[in-house]
Amino acid sequence: MDYLASKLLGLLTTSGTLLMLSLLIGTALLWSRRWQRGRTFLSIVVLTVASLTFLPVQPAITGVVENRFPQAPKLPDHIDGIIILGGMIRPAVSQARGRPTVNDAAERLIEGARLAHLHPEAKVLFTGGSADPLSTAARESDFAGRALQDMGVDESRLLLETRSRNTYENALFSKELAPDHGQGTWILVTSALHMPRSVGVFRQMGWTVIPWPVNYLTGGEQEWANEDVPIERLYFLSRTLHELVGMAYYRARGWTGALFPGP
Repeated sequence: MDYLASKLLGLLTTSGTLLMLSLLIGTALLWSRRWQRGRTFLSIVVLTVASLTFLPVQPAITGVVENRFPQAPKLPDHIDGIIILGGMIRPAVSQARGRPTVNDAAERLIEGARLAHLHPEAKVLFTGGSADPLSTAARESDFAGRALQDMGVDESRLLLETRSRNTYENALFSKELAPDHGQGTWILVTSALHMPRSVGVFRQMGWTVIPWPVNYLTGGEQEWANEDVPIERLYFLSRTLHELVGMAYYRARGWTGALFPGP
């Protein structure tokens, strides 16, 4: 139930869902006797979307979350393991195409492989099952393992966690799978936007990790030569809202020890 509740909450609080609901409400008001209220409501919606699109609101909010942990901290000489959080593999598409297919969070996988080459003594733990509540046939780890081997990571070093469906379960099942149960020196690789919530969950599990944020969304938005920047901001805002709601939900569930975990 916790998993389904978190998925439903995430779906309802995306910017796309909120925008669609607002348009439906405004349209319904226009076709009712309260059409003047509908016109006012839709005008507010349009002005809000325009402000979020053309003003640097999203980069400012997203940047606060992404910069919570330092980029590329100094690492000790010996690393016991590298944890790569799933979220970059598209399991259903990968299964249909017969090869690993990734999304825009692929840097998690690439950077995890790079760190594995820098620290050949470390185990490489990829955590990610199926986040699809309707089907568990295609799992991220099945394809991530193949991708990591293709990038030169020896199969003997790989630990593939296949049961997790969200960040809480990532930490829970990874700790069970780790040879030292999280008592050694482990690096946690995930998107910078996702790092505060992830670190909070691992800490709550009693697992102290070294945060290694990647896949930054902020930086360079002032380059308006890119005509897709306004549209990207709506997408990035949706992802940021997802994280903010996720941190609040995880704190309420007791899965993290702080609302906004930091160093």
